[in-house]
Amino acid sequence: MNTSQITETAVELVAPGKGILAADESSNTIKRRFDSINVESTEENRRNYRELLFRTEGVNEFISGIILYDETIRQNGADGAPLVQVIRDRGIIPGIKVDTGVKPLAGAPGEQVTEGLDGLRERLAEYAGLGARFTKWRATYAIGPGIPSRYCNDVNAHALARFAALSQEAGLVPIVEPEVLMDGSHDITQCFEATESALREVYAHLAAHRVVLEGALLKTNMVLSGKDAACRAGPEEVGEKTVVCLKRAVPASVPGIVFLSGGQGDDEATANLNALNRYAAEAGAPWELSFSFGRGLQAAPLKAWSGNMANKERTRKAFYHRAYVTAAARRGAYSPEMEE
Repeated sequence: MNTSQITETAVELVAPGKGILAADESSNTIKRRFDSINVESTEENRRNYRELLFRTEGVNEFISGIILYDETIRQNGADGAPLVQVIRDRGIIPGIKVDTGVKPLAGAPGEQVTEGLDGLRERLAEYAGLGARFTKWRATYAIGPGIPSRYCNDVNAHALARFAALSQEAGLVPIVEPEVLMDGSHDITQCFEATESALREVYAHLAAHRVVLEGALLKTNMVLSGKDAACRAGPEEVGEKTVVCLKRAVPASVPGIVFLSGGQGDDEATANLNALNRYAAEAGAPWELSFSFGRGLQAAPLKAWSGNMANKERTRKAFYHRAYVTAAARRGAYSPEMEE
């Protein structure tokens, strides 16, 4: 493991004013996205859509890295150039999702565990050879009566730590992603408690597995009310509670935290990211606070594209705009007028 190399890459990924595009949708997830615009999810259509985003001029001002799916990291563009090379030529760092998805957690109704550790060492070596410089593994935690349980926290933290240690062994920066889901009618205090307990367990396991925190990033949820809550917290409360929660659980040696949009609408995710960055600046938070959005960056360009390559420029304009306003929020400089 080259500690200085992975540390430098981690810092590059959370460079000021920049964040990460999560383009790592599984085959099932991107099919649902394509179904919403009545487009067949073929390999060619998936390649065409993602290549449009990757080739958007000037987006490297706002995007530091792109998380890819296994299919995408192996694909060539329409001109025959590997998509990984297309990304690198724009000064953007390619990464790869390496977990194989969530499954029901045995003996724990309503909870899940993420799989994919079998054969991971060999897959990481292959992905490094294909040009990846960082990796991502997602664990999920639902909020409900008696959950998330200590059992769920423990098994997912163990898997995240094993993944992170193996990634660093392969010279890759791990992004550990414990996500407390928005699903449900819980209030923001319940989300705070669930997020804090999950993060504490994750960092205890990362320490036990000798993960170099300076060469690893955290991707996590904002502290939010459930999407079905009767009275949902606004951006200022989200910003304050998120930063306070992180300060309780995340070591200062972590170079950066990237937030997922997690089912929020574009405007909501952007406003919340803006509020938490403003609060973090006042509170003296020790990390860079950035973004790793999938839907939050892609909903608008996906709709603009609608499966028609004649909409190429509209698609890129929509993607550039979402990257621009999200990067502004990452600096705490966003205003709703930017949406006009």
